[in-house]
Amino acid sequence: MNDQIHGDEHGELGDAEYAEFMELAAQEGFEADEVEGALGEAGHGPLPVLAVVGRPNVGKSTLVNRIIGRREAVVEDRPGVTRDRVTYEAEWAGRRFKVVDTGGWEQDVLGIDASVAAQAEYAIEAADAVVFVVDATVGATDTDEAVVKLLRRAGKPVVLCANKVDGPSAEADAAMLWSLGLGEPMPVSALHGRGTGDMLDEVLKALPEAPAQRFGTAVGGPRRIALIGRPNVGKSSLLNKVAGEERVVVNELAGTTRDPVDELIELGGVTWKFVDTAGIRKRVHLQEGADYYASLRTAAAVEKAEVAVILIDASESISVQDQRIVTMAVEAGRAIVIAYNKWDTLDEERRYYLEREIETEFQQVAWAPRVNVSAQTGRHMEKLVPAIETALAGWETRVPTGRLNAFLGELVAAHPHPIRGGKQPRILFGTQAGTKPPRFVLFASGFIEAGYRRFVERRLREEFGFEGTPIHISVRVREKRGRKK
Repeated sequence: MNDQIHGDEHGELGDAEYAEFMELAAQEGFEADEVEGALGEAGHGPLPVLAVVGRPNVGKSTLVNRIIGRREAVVEDRPGVTRDRVTYEAEWAGRRFKVVDTGGWEQDVLGIDASVAAQAEYAIEAADAVVFVVDATVGATDTDEAVVKLLRRAGKPVVLCANKVDGPSAEADAAMLWSLGLGEPMPVSALHGRGTGDMLDEVLKALPEAPAQRFGTAVGGPRRIALIGRPNVGKSSLLNKVAGEERVVVNELAGTTRDPVDELIELGGVTWKFVDTAGIRKRVHLQEGADYYASLRTAAAVEKAEVAVILIDASESISVQDQRIVTMAVEAGRAIVIAYNKWDTLDEERRYYLEREIETEFQQVAWAPRVNVSAQTGRHMEKLVPAIETALAGWETRVPTGRLNAFLGELVAAHPHPIRGGKQPRILFGTQAGTKPPRFVLFASGFIEAGYRRFVERRLREEFGFEGTPIHISVRVREKRGRKK
């Protein structure tokens, strides 16, 4: 049992491989705790997810900026602000997690309650824990009560944030929020930072050390596929076509909150679980809001999935929103397949220009399997499963440390790093600290430039495959001997 893999102790290295690796690190002058730290950072699985929910203008985006430590979430009083991103990475007390921000979108044609409820529903769906933000100066409103019902139904751990408590005199306002029945309200001023540390301590208690298992209920359970893409690219049609029946209904009844449905579908003799992202209710008069809901729903689906099948409307030019969705899936570390829909409608000219667009706009995911399909006619649907299986295989691939270092040694000898400032940094050795997606940590004698890292990634793909998966490469530089901090 010496070669048993201990993912929680030292990435995915077996005991014998780990011992050999640590000996190599010591020979190159790296301290044991330095190496352990690098392996720990690189070897983590998907990060726990924290959703920040609440009605408009209670300070959600301000709080998100406070949590992530930078002004990135857009904070504006104007309703309908659309942001490129809704998920951010954060760290507190040495623990990392993702934050899903639902701020910045106000009342729509269906009324404020429906707007807030839909946002909360999508965010809670992806989350391991929730921060529910309430304006302590206003007190609990009917909309707040509606969100509380959603939270109770979801059964996720909740930290109640009583925001806009700018001084001791306002703490009595926060105490009034005990009435919501969600436990102790944490008095916070997101604007000034007051009380946010105590609130984040409570968040860490609510978040799991490792994320909840999202990939099937048991070993060998159905693999989870998110079918994502911008609105009206044919997600519902594709899901119905692969299911062989009308399974997805888009409900446009005003004010209804539709529970997302995960579809169990048999394809190629295998049962898959398709995470439904198709049922985004149309916001006819407020297109900005529809785009925002789509982003939020996509983020929720990707967090729950193993594979993201990204649907592109081949009859139209590749849009900025298409690129954002691809980036979201890559940053989430999911296996990726790109499906170009409506292929049967293209003439020769459009096919020519589409190929040029793919070369320029999707160069960063040239490694992703591609299928040309028609959701209407069912054309090439049989190619979808092999592409998904290829992406999953790449996502789960692990290169043994000995083989990786033989490869790195040959690579560095044949293609050394450029000399910078009279010095030539070298990659000394490395290991693959994790899979799903593959995560490598390289140990070097000096700073390795981004261009050389990309070169290493390209060569890794050429040598070992990794088709259909992003690769994460982190570099740890050896500290100068005798330097004390």
